[in-house]
Amino acid sequence: MSRLDKALNIEDLRKIARAKLPAPLFNYIDGGSDDESLVRGNTHAYDAVKLVPEYLVDVGSIDLTTKVLGREISMPLFFGPTGMTRLFHHDGETAVSKAAADAGTYYALSTVGATSIEDVAAASNGPRCFQIYVMKDRGLTREFIQRCKDANYDSLMLTVDIPVAGYRERELRYGFSMPPKLNLSGMLGFAARPGWVYRALTHPKATLANVAHKIPEGSSQSTSLMEYIAKQFDPSVTWDDLEWMVREWNGPFAIKGILSPLDARRAVDRGVTAISVSNHGGRQLDGALSAFEALGPIIDEVGGESEIICDGGIRRGTHVLKALARGATACSIGRPYLYGLAAGGQAGVVRSLDLLRAEIERGMGLLGCRNIAEISSKHIA
Repeated sequence: MSRLDKALNIEDLRKIARAKLPAPLFNYIDGGSDDESLVRGNTHAYDAVKLVPEYLVDVGSIDLTTKVLGREISMPLFFGPTGMTRLFHHDGETAVSKAAADAGTYYALSTVGATSIEDVAAASNGPRCFQIYVMKDRGLTREFIQRCKDANYDSLMLTVDIPVAGYRERELRYGFSMPPKLNLSGMLGFAARPGWVYRALTHPKATLANVAHKIPEGSSQSTSLMEYIAKQFDPSVTWDDLEWMVREWNGPFAIKGILSPLDARRAVDRGVTAISVSNHGGRQLDGALSAFEALGPIIDEVGGESEIICDGGIRRGTHVLKALARGATACSIGRPYLYGLAAGGQAGVVRSLDLLRAEIERGMGLLGCRNIAEISSKHIA
């Protein structure tokens, strides 16, 4: 039995990832901003809510399929966007997108991914979303939208919760930043993982593939690209920019990073298809609401007018079920599949999704629910 097969839950995959990754990279995945209270709080919020099962229901056949952002998916869970995924395994975004396609669920490619819009489209034929920002260079934003249209992406997802960067003390402590500026601790962390270093040296270098053409030939790409993209994040973005982008795309469109019911209302009034209730995995404003805490008031405000995606802190299938019972359409994950990727490449990503799918299906059977539509508020106390 392989080490992946012995992983019985996401925490087991996290432990394998920690053993394989250099400390700066593992802590980049694992950490958040300031005291990281929100990283912990995202998961604890699910744990604080109790499930209410109903029995003597025929659950011999359970259907996990649901529809989100214009596509039917095999389960109410998909892969959210994560930056520079190839840092954690040389197959990076390609491995993740293939695992998602094979499982019949969505994959959202990040603007700051290390694989291009076109290469992800060529690698897999599953449901695809591109996570986008409004850049200072609006021409670059238009370019991204057109490239996604040309590559037949199904939807766009605008992330809005980074008007300024969160203060991630753990990354500084372990010597990792963007662009990379390793301190002694960081260098020792890489030296302790020679296997990762060897694979990194024998495979193409991770770079910001979607903006590589913006850097003059011959420049130091690893630094110049990071500096370029950091300068492109626009703190002056407003609701008018969202409205413009929704019109420009003219298809299924999600807004990610919403915690306020008033913001949810503003987004729906400007034509979004879905609201991703998210706090950037606790990597921005520490002390903010957890995704699950924010979910209820947002559903009370715009439920039925927009699809609602719950993003943040999910480590168990029962967490997904609690979000669905509160009214979410589907959930998305980031860290769980990154742990799997670091633990074993594409096979590790598959393992992370298989574990969560089995937990969702088993949990539905124990709740007395045969399909997603049967999960409701009566199943949570």
